[in-house]
Amino acid sequence: MSRSAPLQDLTPRPHGQTGPTPRLAVELATGFAALLAASILAGQWLGASLAVSLVAMTTYLVLAGLVLHRLPNHRRGLGWANRITLARGALVALLTGAVTDPDLLSTWSGPFAGLALVALLLDGLDGWVARRSGTTSPFGARFDMELDAFFILVLCLALMMLGKVGPWVLAIGTLRYAFVLAGQGLRWLTAPLPESRRRKAICVWQVATLMVCLLPAVDAATAGWLAATALAGLIGSFATDIAWLYRRAGRR
Repeated sequence: MSRSAPLQDLTPRPHGQTGPTPRLAVELATGFAALLAASILAGQWLGASLAVSLVAMTTYLVLAGLVLHRLPNHRRGLGWANRITLARGALVALLTGAVTDPDLLSTWSGPFAGLALVALLLDGLDGWVARRSGTTSPFGARFDMELDAFFILVLCLALMMLGKVGPWVLAIGTLRYAFVLAGQGLRWLTAPLPESRRRKAICVWQVATLMVCLLPAVDAATAGWLAATALAGLIGSFATDIAWLYRRAGRR
């Protein structure tokens, strides 16, 4: 999941940079074009509504805008690891659009879960590429982490729209955002956390569990139980991190 060190080192690009370089513009435009093509095919072959395409496009444009704002050096472009993350972002944008069409989601829940699986596999690939190429960076880590968080929220919304799990499942997707919001008032919550295999394992379990719950063969009772295990693990993980941050703040 996360593929580098301190996220707090991330800063917006310098104001002296006036806009994206041709390389970066091509990278972002390629992702948009691929997503547009996929949205058109979804409309023609699967009967997806126009709202699916509009929401998917809007989601991707927001993602691209954040990349433009946060990427420290536009001249270098994204690099292969971040290109993989961007491709994953395009998939997540398409899944976000699908959530707006309950009939489409219900009819094609299996392929939806399949696309989510591809996104999960890409999540492991981008970190591997970054480590192998020596291109880990605070931006790459933040890009990866924020996309993970949003991806999980989309999967939670999909389960709720399918009627398999009640609105409580959204707690899985919103706890991380609540933690960030709490950090605005409690500054000790924003201190950097050490690398943790436990945290990564919980993230993988959340995504894998939510994807399994989407499968047509999984009934509502089983989906509810599986989602509950993901939520319990997440709460435990957050509690552990908060306790560590509190003890660290008390030692200062």
